[in-house]
Amino acid sequence: MTPETIARFGDELYSALRARATVTPLTTRDPRITIDDAYWISRRLLEQRTRDGEKVVGKKIGVTSQAVQNMLDVHQPDFGYLTDAMQFEDGAAIPIGRTLIQPRAEGELAFRLKRSLRGPGITPNDVLAATDYVTACFEIVDSRIQDWKIRIQDTIADNASSGLFLLGRDKVDPSKVDFVDCEMVVEKNGAFLSKGTGAAALGSPLNCVAWLANTLGERGIALEAGEIVLSGSLVPLEPVKPGDRMKVTIGSVGMAAISFT
Repeated sequence: MTPETIARFGDELYSALRARATVTPLTTRDPRITIDDAYWISRRLLEQRTRDGEKVVGKKIGVTSQAVQNMLDVHQPDFGYLTDAMQFEDGAAIPIGRTLIQPRAEGELAFRLKRSLRGPGITPNDVLAATDYVTACFEIVDSRIQDWKIRIQDTIADNASSGLFLLGRDKVDPSKVDFVDCEMVVEKNGAFLSKGTGAAALGSPLNCVAWLANTLGERGIALEAGEIVLSGSLVPLEPVKPGDRMKVTIGSVGMAAISFT
């Protein structure tokens, strides 16, 4: 794909983000688009956002669980970037009605790094040693691709279908967490919605972060000290609308609560 086409697609997705509009899937317009092309489009989208004054505060891993892969028909992980404009704190009311297009919420485990991780060769133990704390979180994913009709290249180009995210208030020492067997329970509007364990995300959220560090390392990018890393959903995605409320609780980690306006 030519640099001009990469720039055109990236600018189109940026315009869709700002206008709260959708675009026809990129893969239907150019079936030759590769995963590498899609990541370059994602970088172009990020460049446009940072020109607006947004600052990168972390990265996210997407499509880590079998439940989400089956739902989206996307069968490998991907990554995107988190900015300060996307971040909310526990208990916040998230204005999806005026900021997002076709939002879906998912419970995750977030990592705050105290040391940088630069692949290749990063192991789960390296992730554990580099983590300052973990906390429960919600990611509210969104897609600028019409009707969520995405292939892996579409979601990658669209910043891994990122929308907004919310971090819980509990900050837990990672050495005290059973990352494989910790159970996540998600409630919506006061009723049980779903549950999963850490094993749902590539066997462990630690594996997810190691995968991300090594995948970014192939592109000369690091997970930097101080950054937030969203390690991927442990449960299916849930469509949300203004008026909905959700809570996620993760054993030995804590909880996060969110409402939508």
